[in-house]
Amino acid sequence: MTDLFSTGIVGDTDVKNRIFMAPLTRSRADDATDEPTDMSITYYEQRASSGLIVSEATQINPQGKGYICTPGIYTVEQVQKWREINEAVHAKGGKIYLQLWHVGRISHTHFQPEGNKPLAPSAITPDIDVFFDGKKQPASEPQAMTIEQIEQTVEDYRLAAKNAERAGFDGVEIHAANGYLIDQFLRDKTNKRDDEYGGSVENRMRFLSRVTDAVLSVWPAEKVGIRLSPIGNQNDIADSDPLTAFTYYIQRLNDYRLAYLHMVERFPGMPTSNKDLKIQESLRNTWKGFYIANGDYDYLSAQVAVKSGYADAVTFGRPYIANPDLVERFEAGAELNEQDQDTFYGGDEKGYIDYPFMNENDM
Repeated sequence: MTDLFSTGIVGDTDVKNRIFMAPLTRSRADDATDEPTDMSITYYEQRASSGLIVSEATQINPQGKGYICTPGIYTVEQVQKWREINEAVHAKGGKIYLQLWHVGRISHTHFQPEGNKPLAPSAITPDIDVFFDGKKQPASEPQAMTIEQIEQTVEDYRLAAKNAERAGFDGVEIHAANGYLIDQFLRDKTNKRDDEYGGSVENRMRFLSRVTDAVLSVWPAEKVGIRLSPIGNQNDIADSDPLTAFTYYIQRLNDYRLAYLHMVERFPGMPTSNKDLKIQESLRNTWKGFYIANGDYDYLSAQVAVKSGYADAVTFGRPYIANPDLVERFEAGAELNEQDQDTFYGGDEKGYIDYPFMNENDM
């Protein structure tokens, strides 16, 4: 019987277990250059026993930034630092995908080149705060993307995918979840366009299709995954009919025969209604390939999900922050380290690479 500790194949990538590391923004990159730091080499290397690491969300271009100290994949220097990270993970027998990211309207003119407005499908300001200069500030009003800006952004996804290949990643994940740019095109709350990129679900899917095609011009489908969050409302996102919309999107994505679908099913601390669960169940059954479940899972619920065949693997987020040896702890039935939420975002080595391994606790 398949369980969390079973080997498997994701696309054409062999994995040593089904305990995957979720993408985790930790805000430890150089804020001036968007380059990962030497600390990140240690951070990812420590967690290489995961069946698959999905990197922290990584900007495809300077316009894609909306948070302090997040990394990019659009300069030679960024590529070189990611290469060092990948070499360290591979030396420990690990596998790692890069998550390709553009925040869209979840930004501020502070982060944008020349202080321009953030890009979005439509000029609708999100009801959220962003953080910089030591305080929270309301997100800026975005600008509706022109066709030329859409074309350039699609090309930037292709270039970022190419840079990920140069950096030595095992594959890439297209971040189309959590209210960021691609998700903003998919949802009718944030997409009010009246051209070929808005209106019907077919049109709202067009940007994601263009991005996917661009990424697949670099990587084979067996090395490309995608992340969706159909019932999530993070970053002021919503849709009037998520079941209809995402059923169509997933049906279309099935045709690509991608390595996996990474589904955000729940967010920690956010209630999930019976209606949400029904939608999630229906969408899960619509997907025909390797399915990675995400959303407040613990060891027992993840085992049930994999043993029952509901999921092929489960990604863990916060548990991996505090437990670099999460796989070994699960296997041994050991206690988990307590998470220090004050060090989740930003800072130095504390709460980043200083969590003890299981054998250190026994010393």
